[in-house]
Amino acid sequence: MNTVALRYQAIYLDVTDIDMSRQASPATLAFVARLRERGYTLTEELFRALCAVPATTLADITKDIDEALGVDLNWAPLVKGWDVPTGETFLDHLVTWFVNVTGADVPGTELPCGHLIPDGTFPLDRYNGCPYCGRPFVTTNYVYKGQGSKLKELRLFRLSDMQHLLETLLTSPTPLDATQLDSVKKLIHNSQFTIHNVVVPQMRETRMVVVKCLMEQGRGDEAQPLMETPTDILRYLWYEKTGQLQLIEPRTLIAHAGRLNRHLWPMADRSQEAIGSMRNELRLKYNRTYVRCVARWLNNLDMPAWQAAEQMHPKRGMWVRMIRALRLGEMSRKPGFKRLKELLDVFYHQNYETWQGKLDDAHRENDKQKALSMLCERPGLFARCLFSTMLRYGREETMQAFGQVTDKLPTRLLLSLSNAAETYFNPEGIAGDRIVRPITGSPKTIELNKMLSLYSLEERRKMVDSIEEIYLKTMARRFSQLGQKEEGRRVYIAQELYHIPLAVGDRSTTIQDTACALQGTRFPIEGDSVRLFLQWGKGLPAQHLDMDLSARIVKQDGEVVECAFYNLSPTGAKHSGDIREIPDQVGTVEYIELELPELERSQAEYVVFTCNAYSNGALSPNLMVGWMNSAYPMSVSDKDGVAYDPSCVQHLVRISETNLSKGLVFGILKVKEREIVWMEVPFTAQTVGKLDGRVVEAMLKRLENKATIGQLLELKTQAQKSSLVETPDEADERYTYEWALNPAEVAKVLFL
Repeated sequence: MNTVALRYQAIYLDVTDIDMSRQASPATLAFVARLRERGYTLTEELFRALCAVPATTLADITKDIDEALGVDLNWAPLVKGWDVPTGETFLDHLVTWFVNVTGADVPGTELPCGHLIPDGTFPLDRYNGCPYCGRPFVTTNYVYKGQGSKLKELRLFRLSDMQHLLETLLTSPTPLDATQLDSVKKLIHNSQFTIHNVVVPQMRETRMVVVKCLMEQGRGDEAQPLMETPTDILRYLWYEKTGQLQLIEPRTLIAHAGRLNRHLWPMADRSQEAIGSMRNELRLKYNRTYVRCVARWLNNLDMPAWQAAEQMHPKRGMWVRMIRALRLGEMSRKPGFKRLKELLDVFYHQNYETWQGKLDDAHRENDKQKALSMLCERPGLFARCLFSTMLRYGREETMQAFGQVTDKLPTRLLLSLSNAAETYFNPEGIAGDRIVRPITGSPKTIELNKMLSLYSLEERRKMVDSIEEIYLKTMARRFSQLGQKEEGRRVYIAQELYHIPLAVGDRSTTIQDTACALQGTRFPIEGDSVRLFLQWGKGLPAQHLDMDLSARIVKQDGEVVECAFYNLSPTGAKHSGDIREIPDQVGTVEYIELELPELERSQAEYVVFTCNAYSNGALSPNLMVGWMNSAYPMSVSDKDGVAYDPSCVQHLVRISETNLSKGLVFGILKVKEREIVWMEVPFTAQTVGKLDGRVVEAMLKRLENKATIGQLLELKTQAQKSSLVETPDEADERYTYEWALNPAEVAKVLFL
């Protein structure tokens, strides 16, 4: 429970009444001291509640916090006192390679890994391992504590708060990110919550998590109300097989596995092996109990056979495989499965017409009225093809038809259209391609729609303005309808919320264990240095597993300098050394120190934080990456190079097991503004040198152009004829930064 509560800056206690006059025990005072060492302080309510808690419970809470922060892992890098460069050069590596390949008899030191390091090359007294192969020989069991200049306040979560959190996540009108999904799984599996006590999830992706919990408990028939369409059933089957909540086709997963296992060195390329392995992993096999459950789901669908078959058509290939693996033909001949037999007959004989086929016919015949009329029948699909329809049939008639269905659309779709219009229509005529994020997660560049050339820049600007106008009018109308009883209320909106973009369509694949933050959140820098860290290998046996931490420094004149394993100490940055082997179970670490005064003097504009898998495959699951900063100096050990202090951690994320990316951009430091923008941009390059800078800049611009939480709250306040106040104490309704830590709660208020 506390694993989830900590994500919302809280500690969970099963308490009801709190004695605010109770004195603290020695165990409580010791616990508070441990929290301060880790960068936390407590509200008065939480402190008094903890005074009545047994010492064993306090120890369990400490363990949960330490696990989230990785306190018990190995934080020793390759180099001791790495804030002072070792002076190693490419020549050192070349000479060492030659000696070890040829077996030349030269004076040197043979290391436990078997490599001979010639005298006069690497300064071995500065290393915790082999500087040539990157294998560490030293691990540590300590970290620095209490160097942070700013404490994060923890509040109290009761059982009712956890229940409310679960209900908020389940009823979220937007797709949940990896952190939220992980929280839902943990809460649902907790014995204090039962499926019957929670509401039906709004998002179909969220429903799959609940269905899986029911299936694990042997209660598959109870999931029938959650299976409204054949697509829901296919989504669940594929989620259970691949762990992906989106329907990614087998050929896409197979091709992606090949891309992830390509290597710069042909001898290390494992792409063909990975393709074969993925094919084997995607083979389908189900037992009879499972087959009977799925057959009942399909048999009990509340829709005609032709309609169900039409919905199955877009994924026909996947359905054919599923029908065979589930032996549904055999099941359809059994008593009680008449509707399943009818569905399979219609599906196999294709005795149905598809709506998309009829729409394509209308487009080919250039039948504007028929096409627009059909699109109005399906508002969601109309919204998803609105931009291309405007280019095909003109702005005025398309927007007139679209205006008839806007009230039937969820807010998240309208907001997505408003955010994307500027990029799609390119009203400034900027040369270049458009950035898109496909289903596998890694952004790509595609050509602009060729029909844009038919319109002038002025006409394209009108298209953008018309979408913004219809979005604002629709939102104002919705807020005013819901807020008739709220007139005259005083509302407080924290200033931080005007800098946090609304999360729409940003399906994060990282888990935030210590604090939830929306992409685009800005973190101010307190001191003159920022320390990046990358910790990987937790719970894994000793093996070759090469993850890399890098920083891409972009200067005002366009020059790019990379701080990575091949360039350890460029101006303004220092790298702790390249580790390519992990020790047993406790993992290993790399650091990068960024010095802001030096970066400013070198005319650096911004710095991109990245991590990537140099080894074959995707980023290692449970890999932790983030940054530290403090107004006070942060130490680096001369003995073993440890430089981690949980009290200085400003943001930390963990890679989930469903990750499909080889690399990740996890932040951008704006040097002049002295702030870090948290973002998540997956990429498939093996090194930071192959990262497409245009993609990063486009994603940053996209985040900055998004509507913010504060802006939409202000629109809501105006529509409901309420007034804004400057302090929380004056307000009847408060929207604070702590409130925004729960994106599902934000969505509940703003995404009507």
